[in-house]
Amino acid sequence: MSNLKLTIIGGSGFIGTRLCDRLIKSDLDFEIIDKIKSLKFPNKTLIGDVRSLDSLIASIEPNKILINLAAEHRDDVYPKSLYHDVNVIGAVNVCELAEKKDLKTIIFTSSVAVYGFAPLGTDESGSLNPFNDYGKTKYEAELVYEKWQKKDPKNRTLVIIRPTVVFGERNRGNVYSLLKQIASGRFIMIGDGLNRKSMAYVENVAAFIEYCLTLKSGIHIYNYVDKPDFTMNELVSRIRKIVGRPDKTRLRMPYFVGILIGQAFDLLAFITRKKFSISSIRIKKFCSNSVYESAVSSSGFIAPVHLIDGMKSTVRFEFLEDHHADKEVYFTE
Repeated sequence: MSNLKLTIIGGSGFIGTRLCDRLIKSDLDFEIIDKIKSLKFPNKTLIGDVRSLDSLIASIEPNKILINLAAEHRDDVYPKSLYHDVNVIGAVNVCELAEKKDLKTIIFTSSVAVYGFAPLGTDESGSLNPFNDYGKTKYEAELVYEKWQKKDPKNRTLVIIRPTVVFGERNRGNVYSLLKQIASGRFIMIGDGLNRKSMAYVENVAAFIEYCLTLKSGIHIYNYVDKPDFTMNELVSRIRKIVGRPDKTRLRMPYFVGILIGQAFDLLAFITRKKFSISSIRIKKFCSNSVYESAVSSSGFIAPVHLIDGMKSTVRFEFLEDHHADKEVYFTE
C-alpha cells in the first residue's frame, strides 16, 4: 500500500488532519487541497476550492486516489445556497476532475443525514429521506459520484462513507458544546433523556478511510458508527464520572419548552443575522433517536479505539488537561 498516492480535498479540517496523521505513520504519500493551509501539514497543502474546477485541475496530478472531505455542514449556514455549491457542485467538479485526469478511485464522506429522522437501527439499505439542506445536498452529491462510477464500473472504485456524529480532541462542534456543559455542571437535560445516539470517534473514522484505500472496483457504501449506542442519560452519567461530578442530572426541561426556546433563537438569528448555539433544529436533534447499524463490521475492519476510550480521551484532553496554548482546533457541527 506504500506506493499509493493520495489527494485529500478538504484535508485541513478535523477528520482530514487526523487522517493525515495516520498516513504519515503508514508512510503514504499525500497532498492536501483546501481553502486554507493545514495547521499541522502546511508544507503538504495546496490552496484550492472544491467549488472551482480550475483550482482543482491546477493542483492535482494524474494517478492519485481522491478523498473528498470538503463539505458545508453546519446547521446555521447562510446563505443556504452554500450547501448546494460546496456539496453538489463540488461533487460535479471532483468527478469532472477525475475524468480529465483519468483517476480511478474516489472516497467521499457523506453523512447519515441522508436518512433524515431514520427508524432505529437503520443500515445502508435504509430509505433516504433527508429533512434539511445538508442531508439533501449530501444525497445529491452521492448520486453525482455514482453516475461517475457507472460510466466505467469495471475500472472505477467509489467508496461512500456515511458517518454519524463525529467527536474527538480539538473539535468545537455540537458534541464539544454538550461535553463542556456537562463538565462545567451547567447542563440541563431537555426531555426524558431516553433517546439513544450513535456516535463515532474521529480516530476510528480516519482509520476506516485509510482501510478503504485498497477496496476493489465497484460502489461501496458504509455507515460509520462506533458501538455501543448510549441513551442521553447514560452518556451524561459517563461524562460526569470522568470529570468527577455526581452522575445524577438534577436540572431537566420539558421538550416543548426547549422547542419554544429554540424557536425564539431562530427568530432572533433571522432578525440579527447572527449565529447562536441554540436553535430549534438543534433541540430536535438533541432529543431525537439517531441509532444506526453498519456493514463496516462485516468488512474486516477493526476500530483501533473503543468508543468509551475515545470519549474518555476527549473529555480528559479538553477539560482535565492543560492545552490552552494549543491552537489546533476545528469548528464543525
